[in-house]
Amino acid sequence: MRIDLHTHSTASDGTDTPDDLVRRAAAAGLDVVALTDHDTTAGWPPAVAAVPPGLTLVRGAELSGRWYRSEPSVGLHLLAYLFDPSYDPMVAELARVRRSRDIRAENVVALLNADDIDITLPEVRGYAAGGTVGRPHIARALVGRGLVGSVDEAFAPEWLGSRYRLPKADMDVLTAIRLVNEAGGVSVLAHPRAGSRGHIVPDDLIADLAVAGLWGVEAGHVDHSPEDREHVRLLARDLGLRATGSSDYHGDNKTVRLGAFTTDPAVYEDLVAGATGVAPVHG
Repeated sequence: MRIDLHTHSTASDGTDTPDDLVRRAAAAGLDVVALTDHDTTAGWPPAVAAVPPGLTLVRGAELSGRWYRSEPSVGLHLLAYLFDPSYDPMVAELARVRRSRDIRAENVVALLNADDIDITLPEVRGYAAGGTVGRPHIARALVGRGLVGSVDEAFAPEWLGSRYRLPKADMDVLTAIRLVNEAGGVSVLAHPRAGSRGHIVPDDLIADLAVAGLWGVEAGHVDHSPEDREHVRLLARDLGLRATGSSDYHGDNKTVRLGAFTTDPAVYEDLVAGATGVAPVHG
């Protein structure tokens, strides 16, 4: 079995619609794919309706989390799988974070405009196509205006990487883990050693998350070196966590392809067995 547990659609910052994404996953030879858009479950219904024969869809989300118990605080992402999307406390937290994303986009556009960089909020929202607004949509607006040559260039320090980078209001990660568990889901820490994007999560923090109910850590990821992947696998073993592998596919917004990294079938079976919120959808 080929299992990819981390992908994005136009419901957040991918370029494939949810229905196109599941069709592409089947065409790429995947047996299981998880849809994990940022802070939203909006892509679930169209993805479910389009699951082709032979493919299993795992419904999930990538939650914007933060560890606030250190100075400075530590930003991290939590992959939440098979949770009940109608659980009211989770619905409220996701809505709060999405609103924060909207406010951040408004403020970043204002900063750009103050420097005579002429992009508009309607342009940015147009690239989001009704989905959760993220920095890649601002990047695509910059590309569309010919101000940068690519989405990657838009994330350079002189653009969104530093000069025009603003924070958003993330979820307290301990709250996020608790809500996922209460909603019948399981949680996996995404790309904990993605140093190229500034996301190195200390091992002792991951140990605290394990005590709080974290289910697993993502070891296989395009932003992890072979040494990083082995480090995360060994850490997971020592902490009693599961180690997953995924592509973090974003369509044309990134060069990584579906199935670039995959999850062991036994780990996937444990994930499904541990979830009570919603079941995988079989095509």
